[in-house]
Amino acid sequence: MKAFVTGANGFTGSHLVKLLQQQGYSVKGLVRSSSNLSRLDKCNIELIQGDITDRAALRKGMEDVDRVFHTAAYVELGLVDEVQMERVNVEGTRAVLEVAKEMGVSKLVYCSTIGIFGDSQGEMIDETFQRRQKNFSSAYDRTKYQAQQLVDHLAAEGLPVVSVMPSGIFGVDDPHFAPVIELFLKGRLWFWIGGERLTGIVHVDDVAQAMILAAQKGGNGEYYILSAGELSTREMLKILATETGMAMPREVPEPLVRFLGNLLDPIGQLFSWNPPISRERVHYIYDRCVRVKADKAGQQLGWQPRSVKEVLLEFIEKLA
Repeated sequence: MKAFVTGANGFTGSHLVKLLQQQGYSVKGLVRSSSNLSRLDKCNIELIQGDITDRAALRKGMEDVDRVFHTAAYVELGLVDEVQMERVNVEGTRAVLEVAKEMGVSKLVYCSTIGIFGDSQGEMIDETFQRRQKNFSSAYDRTKYQAQQLVDHLAAEGLPVVSVMPSGIFGVDDPHFAPVIELFLKGRLWFWIGGERLTGIVHVDDVAQAMILAAQKGGNGEYYILSAGELSTREMLKILATETGMAMPREVPEPLVRFLGNLLDPIGQLFSWNPPISRERVHYIYDRCVRVKADKAGQQLGWQPRSVKEVLLEFIEKLA
């Protein structure tokens, strides 16, 4: 079997490449000429250089392959380049879909996000949930929603495409959660915010496994939510503290965090800097709550993710 992976050098993409190879696939991967390829060290992969909107590169990648996995995305909150994010997330997805249709690809798996459902205000939802939020919480929220609309439209026209919707993707090399957990394990995380914030958790290797299962068993046009469960930030830190004997960091009061978000936003705009606390990040921490169930992936794909606690214990094993 042959597979083509967009965003092959990224966090999710690189783990997918390695798992595909373990399962006997021959893999091509789309990377930019400026990409850091360290995640692909020791991988036997044919690299296709090009931007995600480069249709010639996409055609080369999709030539003579059985499966296409679209993981490339611009993932960031706060003060971002919205034009660039739309180009990557929306126009890039449009290019992947249209070239896949042109090349007659037998199955395309799109890595979406639970964010496409919008703020469910704490309601536990599944794949049948209809988005109620009229506006968008971020440029990322908007562009991934727009990309999903393109996927759904092409699926309705007959393109064999399946969408997976991961919650928070964790792994010891992830760029978002891992640096914070590593600080904690080194005793250098003195303060934290948003202790009550709920985060859906899924291991990156389990996301990769679900994508392969979706390619094998997923129905065309179907959605599959991927989550092993959820924990509050406080609960996550308590597990890590209990297992390591580390002291819990102090929680910064919510009013102060909101004040800092309002203060740092204009400073960031003035100096073209994305601050660690901004109005958008504060909104995600305190106001927005998307809770999901992943029963369908288990029932239809046979997906069996590791537990939330196992995901967290891996950080202790490999980073402590």
